[in-house]
Amino acid sequence: MCEEKKHRSSDAEAHSLAVQRLKQCQRPLSTSILVLCLFLSVGYNGFRIFYVKLPFLADAQVGDSNKSPENAAGGTQAKTKWSSSSAKLSSSSLLYAVKEEQPPVIRKIRLPPLKKLESSDLPVKDSSPNTPRGVPKRGSVFKILRPGNRSRWFSRRVKEFFGDSSCKFRFFMTWISSLESFGEREFFTVESMFKSHPNACLVIVSNSLDSSGGTQLLNPFGEKGFRVIAVSPDFDYIFKNTMGEVWFNRLKKRKINPGEISLGQNLSNLLRLALLYKFGGIYMDTDFVVLKSFSGLRNVIGAQTMDLATGNWSRLNNAVMIFDEQHPLLLKFIEEFALTFNGNKWGHNGPYLVSRVVSKISGRTGFNFTVLPPPAFYPVDWSKIPSFFKGPRDKPHSKWLAGKLLHVRMQSFAVHLWNRHSNNLKAEKGSIMDHLVSDSCVFCNSSVSAL
Repeated sequence: MCEEKKHRSSDAEAHSLAVQRLKQCQRPLSTSILVLCLFLSVGYNGFRIFYVKLPFLADAQVGDSNKSPENAAGGTQAKTKWSSSSAKLSSSSLLYAVKEEQPPVIRKIRLPPLKKLESSDLPVKDSSPNTPRGVPKRGSVFKILRPGNRSRWFSRRVKEFFGDSSCKFRFFMTWISSLESFGEREFFTVESMFKSHPNACLVIVSNSLDSSGGTQLLNPFGEKGFRVIAVSPDFDYIFKNTMGEVWFNRLKKRKINPGEISLGQNLSNLLRLALLYKFGGIYMDTDFVVLKSFSGLRNVIGAQTMDLATGNWSRLNNAVMIFDEQHPLLLKFIEEFALTFNGNKWGHNGPYLVSRVVSKISGRTGFNFTVLPPPAFYPVDWSKIPSFFKGPRDKPHSKWLAGKLLHVRMQSFAVHLWNRHSNNLKAEKGSIMDHLVSDSCVFCNSSVSAL
């Protein structure tokens, strides 16, 4: 019995000792687990902070490099900023990130300003389906560029024609339109020119008039002993060794948009300049009445309008020009045409062109020329040209007409008729035009009724 109690007591003591030992073993285990959890928590928080901060730095660098003008020269300043920003974070995590992947440096590069392209600088494709909008297709506008059957003889024919010693004046006109459109008013311009210059030689540069029909049309002048010839243009020869040659070659290759304005009109603007530069002489449009000889005029261009307050011209016109061969002002005109051509603005390549150039060279030496006042060639503005075709309405009007007629006869070499605004007008009896036609006609019975 005692032994049994003793044995039970020993078992209880052993159990108690085991429990105490177990408790002693659990303490370090709980502490270890706690330490492990704390370590994991710290690691997770460190990773979370590290993961969030990296994109922020990259974004900040982009903004800094874009705003800072110093970064335009390269990336040194950007890298410096990145390093200084990094120091604000924990060194261990940041160094690890930099080591693994260097964030890209975005550099702001300042490009030089682009030259503004004009429509004339843009290439024009040859293929019709790809032709840019607004550029006429081949076979319509560009038909005018095709050389005539006699174009290759232009140089020889003109030189032989002017080689005649009887030519005291060299006159040029251009006619890019059809033979049928060369009407009575154009015919009278030639007529009045010969009335004041019977010893002149006139070259009309035209494909349509250089034909059997053109020869028949101009034959009455030959029968009167006047010297006139129509010659098909050789554009390559006429524009050679000028900026006009470059422009024309680009036009033929369809690298220039001819625009909405008649290509014939703009070709005439360039032709008159190149003809005078190559041969020298007098250019005149085909809508003038010539009143007196140009014998005293040399290197002359006329003003269309003047500023009444200052007495200075405000616009010139290229409808009449008188210049020596290879005059430097003509070369400037041609250069301006080639460099600033615009086929969509009326007058840009004509009256406005000569006005621009003369304004630019004002005060410079080496250009000897004279600008004549408006009465010389433009005694009446285009908006008032109908007043020259109207006969007297009453005594005050009759007196005004007489005074204006006297003024024109005294001060004008020729009168521009502004054909675009007067081609449908007829000269009434007693009008200024009625008197001027009577003064300047050669075939007088038919001339008066023609205008």
